[in-house]
Amino acid sequence: MVSDTDVGSDEVGLANRAYIPGAGWQGEADAGRRERYGSELIDRIGNTPLIRLDRIARPYAGVTLLAKAEWVNPGGSVKDRAAASMVRHALMAGRLRTGKTLLDATSGNTGIAFAMLGASFGFPVKLVMPSNVSPERKRILKAYGADVEWTEPDQGSDGAIRRAREIAANEPDTYCYMDQYSNPANWRAHYETTGPEIWKQTGGTVTHFVAGLGTSGTFMGTVRRLKELKPTVKGISMQPDSPFHGLEGLKHMATAIVPAIYDPKLADRNIDVETEAAYAMAKRMAREEGVLVGISAAAAVVASEQIAKEESAAGREATIVTVLPDSADKYLSERFWEEE
Repeated sequence: MVSDTDVGSDEVGLANRAYIPGAGWQGEADAGRRERYGSELIDRIGNTPLIRLDRIARPYAGVTLLAKAEWVNPGGSVKDRAAASMVRHALMAGRLRTGKTLLDATSGNTGIAFAMLGASFGFPVKLVMPSNVSPERKRILKAYGADVEWTEPDQGSDGAIRRAREIAANEPDTYCYMDQYSNPANWRAHYETTGPEIWKQTGGTVTHFVAGLGTSGTFMGTVRRLKELKPTVKGISMQPDSPFHGLEGLKHMATAIVPAIYDPKLADRNIDVETEAAYAMAKRMAREEGVLVGISAAAAVVASEQIAKEESAAGREATIVTVLPDSADKYLSERFWEEE
């Protein structure tokens, strides 16, 4: 627990507050006040709905295709879970305190989540990002008031990681470096929340879990928990099919800086997805399911449909669950929406 001494009694938003696992944020906004006046922003993260993709799954007899609608989180993406977990642990450890600025490299959604939490709790946030992220992401970060340093677009997220490490090494007294790619609180967020939610929402019938690899936290944490609950669950990881791709937020592991939290042995199988296939699926999801999703979410559905086709062809029943990391809101400026 982070005491007033740890965080500084003059820190707006962090003063007189502590996070107690299983009980939430305690202190000034105690449980009674939350019940009377509503929840704090961080309490709204998680418990996202599981939606059926019936029209995508219709050709595949015996298969149920389900997806977690992570855009329901207050910051609009699955990364709210990991960001909240990392902030919570940094506060409890006293690493994020008065006088410290949260620092991290990001391709977008985690940075937005950090910026949101920084605004909510009153700590400054500095992000390092490739300059070619979508215009929508840039506008959202500006709205939250985050300080952003832009890196060369051709270096991708790896260039941002290298620069963030340099900043953290040069000014350790100024920054609390979250290092989402190496931070175990990242995958533990999904071990503690996403996995149990899927288990409960499917009544334990889940047979396959499919997720893309960026930091790999969503896949690592969720699969670890699901396999503990049901060892026969198959974990299917998905990544871009080449180093040069348009699947924002995902990594081509063979050519990228591999996250320290990533364990390739955990996946029962990996599926490579082409950028064009993800673009096509994003439009298909909108026009067939009435669901606007982001590009990495569409790629996850591409991989999930491949598993559905194989399981149905083999005469096996399957309940396939994937994660839709965000909606299309941050990608509507992409030209592929206009192409037929």
